[in-house]
Amino acid sequence: MEKVRGYFSDRSTEMVAGALELAADKLYGMKRYDGSPFLDHSVNTALIVISEIGLGRNSTISTLLHDPVRMGLLTAKEVGAAYGEECVPILKGLCNISDVNPKQSKEQADNFRDLIVSYSTDSRVILIKLADRLEVMRSLSMFPPDKRLKKSWESMNLYAQIAHKLGLYSLKSELEDISLSYLEARDYENITARLAESAEEREAFIGRFLTPVVAKLDEAGIKYTVKSRTKSVYSIWSKMRRVGIPFEEVFDLFALRVIIDCPPEDEKRLCWNVYSVVTDFYTPNPERMRDWISIPKSNGYESLHTTVVTKEGRWVEIQIRSERMNEVAERGIAAHWRYKGVHQGGMGSEQWLAKVRELMESDSDISGMAAEGTMGEIFVFTPRGDLRKLPEGATLLDFAFDIHTGLGSTCTGGRINQRNVQIREVLHNGDIVEIFTSKTQKPKADWLNIVKTSKARNKIRAYIREEQAKAANLGREELERKLKNWKFGISLDDAVAVLCKYYKVRTGIEVYGRIADGKIGMTEVKDLVARHLSGEPLTEVRRRTAPAPKAAEGASGDALVIDDTIKNLDYKLAKCCNPIFGDDVFGFVTINAGITIHRNDCPNAVRLREQYPYRVLPARWRSTAAQGAFQASIRVVAENSTGILNRITEVISDLKINIRSMSLTPNDKGEIAGLINIEVTGTQLVDMVVYKVSNIKGVLRAYRIKS
Repeated sequence: MEKVRGYFSDRSTEMVAGALELAADKLYGMKRYDGSPFLDHSVNTALIVISEIGLGRNSTISTLLHDPVRMGLLTAKEVGAAYGEECVPILKGLCNISDVNPKQSKEQADNFRDLIVSYSTDSRVILIKLADRLEVMRSLSMFPPDKRLKKSWESMNLYAQIAHKLGLYSLKSELEDISLSYLEARDYENITARLAESAEEREAFIGRFLTPVVAKLDEAGIKYTVKSRTKSVYSIWSKMRRVGIPFEEVFDLFALRVIIDCPPEDEKRLCWNVYSVVTDFYTPNPERMRDWISIPKSNGYESLHTTVVTKEGRWVEIQIRSERMNEVAERGIAAHWRYKGVHQGGMGSEQWLAKVRELMESDSDISGMAAEGTMGEIFVFTPRGDLRKLPEGATLLDFAFDIHTGLGSTCTGGRINQRNVQIREVLHNGDIVEIFTSKTQKPKADWLNIVKTSKARNKIRAYIREEQAKAANLGREELERKLKNWKFGISLDDAVAVLCKYYKVRTGIEVYGRIADGKIGMTEVKDLVARHLSGEPLTEVRRRTAPAPKAAEGASGDALVIDDTIKNLDYKLAKCCNPIFGDDVFGFVTINAGITIHRNDCPNAVRLREQYPYRVLPARWRSTAAQGAFQASIRVVAENSTGILNRITEVISDLKINIRSMSLTPNDKGEIAGLINIEVTGTQLVDMVVYKVSNIKGVLRAYRIKS
């Protein structure tokens, strides 16, 4: 509270005191791993928030009450009612980040880092979380060994990188050094020992180096202080690993910092004066010159860096900055905006908060930082804890395709946070997503209206193109075969040209596809080609072959049209002849079972027509498309050879036809024979199956059973 009184107004101090009492009450009796009060963590984190990062009243209150809210002992809404609504989004963001359990994977580090930042809708959230993590790392020795390693990995790969991007360099270095001491304990101890051994010699060298510089600065009347900063253990270790050199060859073990005490209007001039003094005595390396005074870094960092060489050949880095610049370098963007003249009254100015948000959402040029912006992105988990990054608005189907093309192609739905959902369900940050699949599921054209990612859209389009190509091949084979059977004396290309003109399509591929899908019936094609060859105009052909209106018996010359849209008519397909779409059929009015549909060549057809002509109805299938699925039986006789059954089933499966049953048994002639029951949309597909199966090596005969 002494620290708080030194930073905040009386009113703010009173509010922080109330929050501290509330936290103490809610956390009473709870202990940390070493037996100390759990409240210590909240208080120590709040001290970092105030004095090391420079946040204000609302941030301090949220820090103190974060653990009670996270544990369910208090709600963010209750805190908002007592201490201000501005605390609510901060607390919610902190709780969201606390629920993140990063996997220790280098490949996943960028995504987890972005997820943490994405939860920081209020920019203070990420700064408080960094303070929270720093407090944990300073107390890490009390944790169990497995937690020490996990938190060290997270701190080095996630939180230190975020601190770097926000300009919190001292916080970043401390997180990295503590993490290294647990993750690479032997290397850490070795470097620390070597630094200690060379400390005395290093101090003597610094004294000799500074003597002429200090004399000249004093003579110029410049107010300054000089600090020696030894390179962090992590930075030394990283350089040794990156360059592949021993400790003895790391020459930039330390940097000298000249900090000038002057008003803002004199900063630039005096920094360059100091630079001039240093270079009067030592030769600078122009390639190592960095002027971040004229053009500061995007995170507010300002300093003048140069590296000079002594007569003995030793390189020394010099950093020249003002007191204000040094404060910004130590405490990041918050200090930068305070020095810009923002009176925060608790450090809550939207101006610097917006700047922090801008930094987090930008991909500024900072060494070692690969995280992308998080605007317009969401992060969701697999059931195993892997993290996937998707665009905002992405659906369950996008997620499935992001995992694997096969998973997306067979996706039927899924579960989000233990709730069953459809493929079009929109995902949100932090969702845990599980995918349901089915072997019979295939991508559909309307999926393109569901997905948001280019990956999913490209995979769906590729599948559709592939299916269209297969269908076109089937349609082409069907048309070519029929033209040969009809013996019209017209080439395939000429026939396709007629069909394209008649159906008003641009390419033959579209005609083939419609034939394969059953949208163009072969009976209609035969009639159309015949009329064309007779010289009848296409317009007349279109008029005369237009489908007749659908009607039931009662109007002279009309026929019963069979499809799934007939209303007030009860009909079923006769089991004696098993008619399917494309067969020539008639209707028969029964006494108790409504209308039954028979094939014209049904074994019972002659008897029914002779004995009950008044109950026979003319009937036809709707010619535009097959309606539903029909069962057809194919009889196959084949050589009893190895793999023949596999070859037959593969051919039928390639046609995307469902096999209902299959029974082939051997006979005394060295053959196998039997029935294959398939599900089709019409006679065209049955003919195609018969044609394809007949062409299999080893198949002797294949034909449709019609009774």
